[in-house]
Amino acid sequence: MATTCVKRAFKYRFYPTDAQAAELSRTFGCIRKVYNLALAARTEAWARQERVNYNATSAMLTAWKKTEELAFLNEVSSVPLQQCLRHLQTAFSNFFAKRAKYPRFKSKKKSRKSAEYTTSGFRFRAGELALAKMAQPLDIVWSRSLPPGAKPSTVTVSQDAAGRWFVSLLCEDPAVKPLAATDSAVGIDVGLDHLLTLSTGEKIANPRHERKDRVALAQAQRRMAKKERGSANRARARCKVAKIYARIADRRRDHLHQLTTRLVRENQTLVIEDLTVRNMVKNRKLARAISDAAWSDFRNMLEYKAAWYGREVIAVDRFFPSSKLCSHCGTLQGEMPLNVRIWTCECGATHDRDVNAARNLLAAGLAVTVCGAGVRPERSLPGRQSATKQETPWREP
Repeated sequence: MATTCVKRAFKYRFYPTDAQAAELSRTFGCIRKVYNLALAARTEAWARQERVNYNATSAMLTAWKKTEELAFLNEVSSVPLQQCLRHLQTAFSNFFAKRAKYPRFKSKKKSRKSAEYTTSGFRFRAGELALAKMAQPLDIVWSRSLPPGAKPSTVTVSQDAAGRWFVSLLCEDPAVKPLAATDSAVGIDVGLDHLLTLSTGEKIANPRHERKDRVALAQAQRRMAKKERGSANRARARCKVAKIYARIADRRRDHLHQLTTRLVRENQTLVIEDLTVRNMVKNRKLARAISDAAWSDFRNMLEYKAAWYGREVIAVDRFFPSSKLCSHCGTLQGEMPLNVRIWTCECGATHDRDVNAARNLLAAGLAVTVCGAGVRPERSLPGRQSATKQETPWREP
């Protein structure tokens, strides 16, 4: 059976000329203006119980360009302007499908600066990329090679808060193929003392990337706070703060990529816990540590790489008592505070809390794959204990 190639985004840093930087900055501003105008028009139509689709906003864009007030929209390429309208349509589709909240207006300071070009908006030949409305190709640092014969379908140019410029090329990568099937399976328990604990007993240290730069970050933030708002000095100080954040994020992303690639290559089945991180970061004492661990990013990487290479990721319900369940006899323990890291069951088995949790997650995940059993425990009503969590012991399949 024919298989379709996986599309991958290859991201590179580039250094624009002054003219290119000015052109891209104008493009970013025009994209933000068009997006906000279209969102306002669709919001007003929504108040009148009318729906406006992409075709209608595209016609509005044509009319806006003919007005004297918005004539500057003709100075930039029309391709990224049309793409931002398609992105707005996707945002509304997700809203109507209850997958996301109502779209928000783009902010000049807080919104991401990016522009997406389709094939009609760029030219890629002999390793050189030239965008519409630009005479010279971009000075790209080719840190890794593209797939042989790659033909980008879309090109996205972006600038981060630290002022760095990036270009992302979406290409088909024939090198991404399902790996040979194996019998190995692993349970993965995330934590703070150790970033990951595997059911094999291996513990992967938490690098705590943010903690390494915490002093430098605090100093840079104090200097920025003393600068006058709106001044050039404050803008420079803000850029220094952004560079520290970017350095932290780069190290964290690189470490997670290495971990997830290794786990996907070594195991056929990977079992994790379905955590609601957005609720966990509301804990004021642990919010910084949880955010630095980036559990959501770890899960996202694990899932899309597993899809690439023919692996399976199983998420066990977060209410499954993995830490309090004896992986040896299946006895469910009582309350277990977080400071209890090692405990002994009535059967005499001594458990490391995290290793035991990883083993229980693996057993629960295998139960799903083997017999289709559910791993979601029965929720308890107010004033009543859950029979599943309190009475029924969990046993390996």
